[in-house]
Order: sequence, then structure tokens, then C-alpha cells
Amino acid sequence: MAPSTKLPKDFIWGFATASFQIEGSVDVDGRGKSIWDDFLKLPGKSLDGKNGDVASDSYRLWKEDIALLASYGVRSYRFSLAWSRIIPLGGRNDPVNPKGIEFYSKFIDELLAHGIIPFATLYHWDLPQGLQDRYGGWLNKEEITLDYQNYARVCFEAFGDRVKHWLTINEPWCCAVLGHGRGVFAPGRSSDRNRSPEGDSSTEPWIVAHNIILAHAKAVTVYREQFKPTQNGLIGITLNGDWAMPYDDSPENIDAAQHALDFAIGWYADPVYLGFYPPYMREVLGDRMPDFTPEEWSIVKGSSDFYGMNTYTTNLCRAGGDDEFQGLVDYTFTRPDGSQLGHQAQSAWLQDYPDGFRAVRLSIFSLSSIVLTCVCEAPQLPMEGSNHCNYLTILATVTDIVLRYLQRYKLPIYVTENGFSVKNESDVNADEAVKDFDRVHYFQGTTKALLDAINVDGVDIRAYFPWSFLDNLEWADGYTTRFGVTYVDFETQKRYPKDSARFLIKWFKEREDPETAAKWDAKATKTVPPVFGDRTNLANGAASSKAASKLGSEAVLPATRWGVRTTFMKFLAALLAFIR
Repeated sequence: MAPSTKLPKDFIWGFATASFQIEGSVDVDGRGKSIWDDFLKLPGKSLDGKNGDVASDSYRLWKEDIALLASYGVRSYRFSLAWSRIIPLGGRNDPVNPKGIEFYSKFIDELLAHGIIPFATLYHWDLPQGLQDRYGGWLNKEEITLDYQNYARVCFEAFGDRVKHWLTINEPWCCAVLGHGRGVFAPGRSSDRNRSPEGDSSTEPWIVAHNIILAHAKAVTVYREQFKPTQNGLIGITLNGDWAMPYDDSPENIDAAQHALDFAIGWYADPVYLGFYPPYMREVLGDRMPDFTPEEWSIVKGSSDFYGMNTYTTNLCRAGGDDEFQGLVDYTFTRPDGSQLGHQAQSAWLQDYPDGFRAVRLSIFSLSSIVLTCVCEAPQLPMEGSNHCNYLTILATVTDIVLRYLQRYKLPIYVTENGFSVKNESDVNADEAVKDFDRVHYFQGTTKALLDAINVDGVDIRAYFPWSFLDNLEWADGYTTRFGVTYVDFETQKRYPKDSARFLIKWFKEREDPETAAKWDAKATKTVPPVFGDRTNLANGAASSKAASKLGSEAVLPATRWGVRTTFMKFLAALLAFIR
């Protein structure tokens, strides 16, 4: 039987943003400072010297932005709440700002009025400056976990009657490594004294990550015990996790890919879903690797109702790197033959490689099927022909343990970010930027991979949120890098839908389950006025550029066998740790 071409029933899709990147209005209606406000005003902290005072002006234009989302036909919108807009000084004994509560309450109501499911992130990197000044922010376990728990409770009480999908923390790896290791993100701490006057890159990232995991778990405990019984929502964490592939078939590079995954994904996923840190991390870090008490492990393990995943690219991995944050692995996009893995984005860390998008989901969700069909002791793990081996006999005595172990990963996946920054997009005008061929090509590959992962591999994926709804402040890149499917003219704040928005709208409309579509459409406001700029019109027939249309929606790069090998290595490492 041919695989279905439709998405599952009740699959939700929409676009994602973060409060500091789009809202602006940083001193309006009682908002306190976040760690990003003054940080970006320091010389050299953003590529273009600009800050978030205005950003995409969405605090002022929020009704127009929701109307635009509705005209796109999205089913959900992932947004983040600004902690310092709700509790300006941040702490559990500090006053709550009624204007902040009022703003987000009206925002949520407006989404619901248009039939759009609110998908709220509690923390997207914008810690209140008051907590950083008072006790060092995420470095202080005792204080920050209690203050974050209190902030989460305030949000559950104010919005939980309408918000049924919660994300606790967005990409803790970035908070730990970029904020407290490399020093390129706020609060900008690093051992590099040319970058930061204080900080210790050898210890602080591991402490910060540890404290973030515990704060997340405490917030989840509060929700499950005090709010979920009446509000009936879901709550989880969302992790960044790009796929890692061995540079070649040498054993050391196969191991390197596994080590990269341990430090990029396992650092957070293993504690939350399995209840332990990756053994390789403890091997590398020794006594610098923190540990939880038994009582803390009891709330950390299992502290997510789903697997929230932000993923963008794939890295080729070579042994011999000197960067602990990458697991002592060297990352590259250049293959041994000199060719590039994919097409280069504006962001140096990003190339277009959709097979990695499918592989990382398959590894998280369905390791058991890989083990039961693909285990082989041959060095190159051939997937067909006469070289298959019967290595399963060796594992027969632990099959029950294996399957029970793997069920802990087998949670629904919510793809909470996935996107592409088109090279030099900020250097052209809106007329040219909206013809974002490279971004369309990227989404052609990842949406095909998404559908194949669901309907061919059987992966339980329930949501997809491309990043991002709007061009915005791209953190330390300032406004030089654009990820939006909607072009923003930062001088006039007009919005112009790009070809990528048109592609995604059409793709989801054609593949949405008819029953689901009818249900969502019944909830939505019947007439939503478009708020586009003069250059584009979503209603006209010319949806995408000629160049993009030539590719066809099924374009995808060739598959690679090494994702399976790396996945199996990850499985073995985790299994050994579990047995021990």
C-alpha cells in the first residue's frame, strides 16, 4: 500500500516567534529590563550595532500580526511570554505587572477568536536583568529555580484556562553555551577577557544547564500537580538538536558523530527522558559535571509530555576537535571529496540538508525499529544485499530491556522550530527579498522529510512550526540575518509575505486531514482583512517565483546510510549506561 499523502488527524501547524525578537516597546506599560536590553547596546555585541528597542514592533502591531496569521490560515502560533513584562524585576517576592498580564491575555483571546491555538513558551532567553544583578541569574540554583517556578505559576494561573500547550524553556544549550561559555549571547559571560570581564567557560555552562533542567522540572511539577487536573494541557521542554553524521566511515569519526549528539542533544534529553546524563559527557568533564540528588532526579526524569525539537541543519563530524561544547568534535559541511553537504545560508552554522531533518526525528522516536531491522556488525552497516548479519541473536537476552528502555523516548514530537536564513537577504529590497527561492527549496525538502517520517517511518509527529513568522532581531546578528517567511521593512514596519509563506500555506492546505481542516475552519473568524504591504497580495494567483516552481514540492537530497550507524551507536551507549 502506498503511504498516505495526508498529515495525521489533529496535526497542528503554524509559525513561531520569540518575544524579545519581535515585540520592541521595551519601556512600555511597566516592562522591566531583560538581560538582552543593555547587552545589545554595548559596542560589538550585535553585528550591526542595533538593539531590540523596536524590533518588529509587534507589541504595538499585535492585532495586525494576528490578522495576518489568520489570513495565512495557520492552525497554531508559537509565541513566548516576556518574563520581565509579567514580573518586571523577576523574583518571587517582586510585584506582578497587571499591564503585562492584560497584554498577553488579550493576545491569547485574539488568537482564539481567529481559531488559532496558542502555543506558549515561558522562557526564550530573556531573563529579567533584576535577577542577573541580584544573584547571577541561572548560576544560582537555589534562587533561580524558585523564581522561575513562581513565574511559571503566575502564567499558569493567568493564561492556563486558554493555553493548552506549554513550553518551559527554549533551547537551554544556547543559554548555557552561548550565554555563559562563548559569551556571544546575553549575559555574555566567558573566560575570554577580550569578550567579557568575568565568567569561567570551563565550569559555568555545565552549572547553568543543570540549573535550567531543574527549573524546568520544578515548573512541570507545579503544572502537573496544581493546574493540569483542571486545565488539561500539555507541557514540555524544547531542545535544539541538529543531526550529526560521520565525516567518513572510519571508526573514530563514527564515534565522533555520537559524541556530538551526546553534547548537543543527550545533554538535556537524556536527563529529562531517561534519568541520567550521557556517560561520554561524564568521561570528558569529570567532576565538572554536576549531578542531581535522588529527590531531584525523581522530578527531572519524565518531566516532559512530548519531545519539543528545534532543528535546522546537519553537521559532518570528525574526531580530534578541541571544543568541549561540541563534544571534542570538529564540525564541517565539506565532504571528503570537497563538495558541500548542502546550500549555504546567511548563518555560517546552517546549510540546507533535509535528510538530517528526517534522521533526527527517526532516531528520537523509533530507535527500536532501527535496532530490530538494521543491526549489523559489518563496519559499514550495509542496508541491503547479502552482507546482512544476524547480530540480533547476541541481543536476544536483553530484548525486553531494550524495548522497555526505548519506550521512554517514544513520545510525540512537536517540531517547534525549523527554518533557513537566505544569504544576503538584508541587502536587497522587499521586491527581491520576497522571492526567497533558497528558503522555498529548504522547506520543500523538510516538509517532504516531515511527511515521510510520519507516513513511511511511522514517527508520531504532531506539530510543525517553521521559524519564523516575521523577520526580526536575530539576537547577536542584529537585523543582518532574516529567517522570516514574512518580510519586515524595519523602517516602516510593513509586512510582505514571501514565497516561502505561500509555499507552506499551500503545502499544508493540500495535505491537511479534511476532517481536521473542517474543524479548524469552523472555529475561525470567517472574514479576516489582509494587512500586507503594497508589493504583494496573497490572494493573487502568482504564488511563487518561476525558479521555485521548477523544483517541484518533492525535491529532496539523496539519503545517507550513516544516520543509521550513528543512531545505533547512540543506542548502544545509552543501553550500556542503563544496564550499569
